[in-house]
Amino acid sequence: MIKKSTSVFIAFAFMLTLCSFETVCLSDKKTQQESIERKIVYNKKKHNTTLSWSAFGSSGNYIISRGGSRLASEFVQVGSTSKLTFTDSKPNKNKYENYYKVTRNDVTVIISLENQIFGDNMYFYDRKYEKAETARNDINAQFETIGLGGANGEWTTKRQAYYFKPNVNGQTYDSGGSGSASSAESNSIELGFYSHIGGLGKVPSAVKLGSVFTRPHLSDGANATCTFWRSMENITVMRDFAWTVSQSTSARRMLLESTSKYISDIGNTNFWGSGGFIADTHYTSSRPNWGGQQQWYTRNAVFPSGSGAMGGSYNMVWQGCVNPPQADDVNSPISTTPIIREKPFLFLDDDGEYKIFVPEWQKDRVGVSWSSTDIGKGEIQDLLTNWYVTKEGDTDVEINAALKSGRNIFFTPGHYALNAPIQVNRKDAILLGAGIASVTLEPTEKNSWGCIYADDKDGIVIAGLLMDSLNSTTYQVRVGNEETKAYHSEDPLLLSDITCRVGGVQSKNIQIQVSMQLNSNNVVGDHFWLWRADHGSQKGGDLRWTRDRCKNGLIVTGNDVTLYGLFTEHYQEYEVLWMGERGRTFFFQNEPPYDAPNQASWSSQGGKVDGYAAFKVANGVKEHHSIGMGSYAVFTGTDGKVNKKNGFEAPNSPNVKLEKMCITRFAGSGNIQNVINSTGGSTATGVKRVASYNNGEGIQPYDEEFVLPNNESYPVYIKMDK
Repeated sequence: MIKKSTSVFIAFAFMLTLCSFETVCLSDKKTQQESIERKIVYNKKKHNTTLSWSAFGSSGNYIISRGGSRLASEFVQVGSTSKLTFTDSKPNKNKYENYYKVTRNDVTVIISLENQIFGDNMYFYDRKYEKAETARNDINAQFETIGLGGANGEWTTKRQAYYFKPNVNGQTYDSGGSGSASSAESNSIELGFYSHIGGLGKVPSAVKLGSVFTRPHLSDGANATCTFWRSMENITVMRDFAWTVSQSTSARRMLLESTSKYISDIGNTNFWGSGGFIADTHYTSSRPNWGGQQQWYTRNAVFPSGSGAMGGSYNMVWQGCVNPPQADDVNSPISTTPIIREKPFLFLDDDGEYKIFVPEWQKDRVGVSWSSTDIGKGEIQDLLTNWYVTKEGDTDVEINAALKSGRNIFFTPGHYALNAPIQVNRKDAILLGAGIASVTLEPTEKNSWGCIYADDKDGIVIAGLLMDSLNSTTYQVRVGNEETKAYHSEDPLLLSDITCRVGGVQSKNIQIQVSMQLNSNNVVGDHFWLWRADHGSQKGGDLRWTRDRCKNGLIVTGNDVTLYGLFTEHYQEYEVLWMGERGRTFFFQNEPPYDAPNQASWSSQGGKVDGYAAFKVANGVKEHHSIGMGSYAVFTGTDGKVNKKNGFEAPNSPNVKLEKMCITRFAGSGNIQNVINSTGGSTATGVKRVASYNNGEGIQPYDEEFVLPNNESYPVYIKMDK
């Protein structure tokens, strides 16, 4: 992303200092409450609930009261005891509608089945027992107290997810308000860093919120280029949805009944952002405008009819949408989505049990996957039977054992430190994260391989996870091995809402060869941000070049790989290197590394070519198609003489085609000198575009050998699947 004020860079050291005080800011009382052991057992046959807890307080009985939800308007006393256990013989009918407060002296702990299953970082709201404004007030209070909206929040390890139970009797979670979501009068929910909002109904209309706002924290609220890491799904927004965001933000399966003129409406005409991603969403009353956004990828959305502009500066891709904007230099409508499987999600079924809905694969889709009354096509899996629910602190040993036993993995929000990678080694296995759960290589030095390794198996799904690296590794994510030959056209592998982050949060030097490598055939990627961090705890400029090393964001060696919404930034060699056949990419966003110190340290093809192309289709590839591609020069940490020869490179071959390419310069003195293969012009004289390049007259790149990781790169505990 691009930051247009140097003061932003200066501020990050202060931001990290603030982050270090996060735990100090938590109250001593809350720390004490969380340290108290709590347990609840529901006996279905007897329909009673037994609570137990570890001792707390100094004297007197423990007072037990019950409410229908964590923030219920009314809690009724149901007992008193001097013991450390209590049985409620007449709980509420629904076992998940029993929240118990156990109080002694001035300390109160809450015990519930939902907390026991999902842990302390998932928050549930129930309109049946709560006022309309309760959830909004609770979420916004967290936003203020733990820094989720400001600079401090960008590097916190705090993770959270807010889940709303279906509305009852026509009620909603909207307490009323007016104006755009950014205004105080709108009574909006403000969603912060590493936060997720999910509806627990079968369809989006089952949960209705008033308005939602994501607040930029740079340049006095005008700059959203660092508004990252948040998501929403399966929700209706009734009044205004001001999704003022950039990379690694996902809005899926939404019903938007009204929205202000600009989707990124902060009441400031100088706003800019570097987003973003919306999919499987229906706008019912007005056509939104992405004004102020550099680019955006929208998939399978439905808009009201109309011909008005919908905003965006450089690269707007609309795929499988109903009533998209007309095609022009900026806008690229694509009629269908050739193959897609929507991301799985958590919901409450009619029997009152938690389930995971796993959508099925669809081909040539237009519009949304659901209707006002139909969840859509797919499989419903029982959470407690088929899934292992992680909690922060779970280890790779526990997670891999659960996978091996046949369970899928639901990652509750958290920061998961690994001694070894998670190994997805069976057909149809699913990893599903909530609240931007982080799979992180720290604090151990033992894991020199990476975060996740997926075998070459049908139907694997990896979704909703952030991969961090605080140690040097070969990969962060790898799918399939080098010898992979199987095809999965009937049941492809899906990676959805995946972030790989190199640098930013660690304090020592690290080296990674590639963030993600896709060796399997028939992989579908649905929204990636692969990011070698351009700011964070390290010093900026030339020093970062040697502190945070990573050659490639993405290497594709598999055939028939399809990617939707690919964001890849700041890697030190080819940011995307595509070597497989029949690959497709729909939307690509890139900024080259800011911090190459000089041209000699950043030259490709044996030193004959300045810099590295952002998107490189290898010379040996015979068939490839990508559309909607932007690369933007920001050479700020250099000697002032660093350039990049080509934004994009591809072989001059009849069946290799790249469309709607755009380059420009945002900052710094260096330029991208050509759009593709020495054609299209330089950013020195402004924005340059090439509508289509197919077996063109440009200079084909030199042949070169690519050195990829191999079996010798793996430690002994990795058992490669043959």
